[in-house]
Amino acid sequence: MDFNMKKLASDAGIFFTRAVQFTEEKFGQAEKTELDAHFENLLARADSTKNWTEKILRQTEVLLQPNPSARVEEFLYEKLDRKVPSRVTNGELLAQYMAEAASELGPTTPYGKTLIKVAEAEKRLGAAERDFIHTASINFLTPLRNFLEGDWKTISKERRLLQNRRLDLDACKARLKKAKAAEAKATCEGDTVPDFQETRPRNYILSASASALWNDEVDKAEQELRVAQTEFDRQAEVTRLLLEGISSTHVNHLRCLHEFVESQTTYYAQCYRHMLDLQKQLGSSQGAIFPGTFVGTTEPASPPLSSSSPTTAAATMPVGPSVAGLAPPGEAALRLEEVSPPASGTRKARVLYDYEAADSSELALLADELITVYSLPGMDPDWLIGERGNKKGKVPVTYLELLS
Repeated sequence: MDFNMKKLASDAGIFFTRAVQFTEEKFGQAEKTELDAHFENLLARADSTKNWTEKILRQTEVLLQPNPSARVEEFLYEKLDRKVPSRVTNGELLAQYMAEAASELGPTTPYGKTLIKVAEAEKRLGAAERDFIHTASINFLTPLRNFLEGDWKTISKERRLLQNRRLDLDACKARLKKAKAAEAKATCEGDTVPDFQETRPRNYILSASASALWNDEVDKAEQELRVAQTEFDRQAEVTRLLLEGISSTHVNHLRCLHEFVESQTTYYAQCYRHMLDLQKQLGSSQGAIFPGTFVGTTEPASPPLSSSSPTTAAATMPVGPSVAGLAPPGEAALRLEEVSPPASGTRKARVLYDYEAADSSELALLADELITVYSLPGMDPDWLIGERGNKKGKVPVTYLELLS
C-alpha cells in the first residue's frame, strides 16, 4: 500500500498542535477565541432540540411498542436494512385465544357465544391498533428519526470542523505572539553596539542574524494567521446557516405532532365505537341467559348481599325492547297503576344513566337517584317495575344498579 508520508506527517503535526492548544486552554494557559452571543444561542437551541427529540422519539416508541425485546428486534432489522416481520398485536392474540376457547368449550353455549363476540371485538381493536402504529410510525417517528440521523449528523460534523478551525486559529495567534516576543528581544540585543575590547564581534553578528530569523518567523506566522482566520470565518458562516435551519425543523416537527394527535384521536374513537357495539351485543343477548332473575335471590330466607361485593344490573340483565305478560299495550298504563308491589322481593336501585320514558307506561329516570324496583310473574326479564313516590312505571334493568 502506497502511503503519502508527507501528508501523514502533516496531519500528525496538525493533530498534535490542536491537542496542545486544547490542553493549554483547559488549564488556562492559552487564550480562546469566543463566539458571539447569537451564535452561542443557536448552539444551545440546537443541542436542546436534539436532546428532546431523542427523548420524545424513544418514549413514543415505548408507547407504540411496550415490549423492549420487540423494539430491539425491530431496531436490528432496520440496521440490517431488512423488512420488519408482521407482528400480531395483543388484542389480536387475545381474540385468537378466545375463539379457540369457544370452539373447544362449545360455540353454541352461552359462554361460547359470548367468547366469540368478544373475540371479534378484540380482533377489531387489534386491527385498529395496528393501523395506528403504522400511521404514527410514518407520520411522526420517521421525521424525528430522519432529523437525528440526517440533519443533526451534518450539524455535528460542521461543528467539529468549526472547533478544529478555531483551534488552528488560536494556535496561529499564540505562535505569532511568541514570534513577536522573540523578535523584540532579539532586536533589543542587536541594537546594542558591542565593545570590541570587552566582547567578541561574533556575538554581535549572531544577534543580528537571530533578529532577521525572527523577523521572517513573524511574517510567516502572520500569513498563517490570515489563512486560519479566513477558514474560521467561512466555517462559522456555514455552521451558522445550518443552526438557523433548526427553526424549519421545529415547523416540520409541529406539523408531524398535529398528525400524530389526529391519528391517536382516530384510534381511540375506533376503539370506543367497537366497545360500544360489543356492549350492545352483550346487553341484547343476556336476557336469554338470565331469564327473570335478579343478581342474587329475592326469597325472604336468603341472606342479604355483602356490601363488599356490589353487583350491577347492567352486568346481569340488559335492556329489552318491550314488556311482555303484563297486558296489551293499550291497557299497560291502567294495569300498572292497579299493580301492588309484592310482599317480598322489592329492592332499592341506583340509576346509572338518565332515561327518557318512551310512553306513559315507563318511568323517566335521572342519574344517581334511588328508586324501589320489583318484578312480576310473567314479566319480561329485561324490565322491572320502578316506583318513585307516587309515580310508577317500567324501567330497563341496564340503567340500574341493584343495592339491597
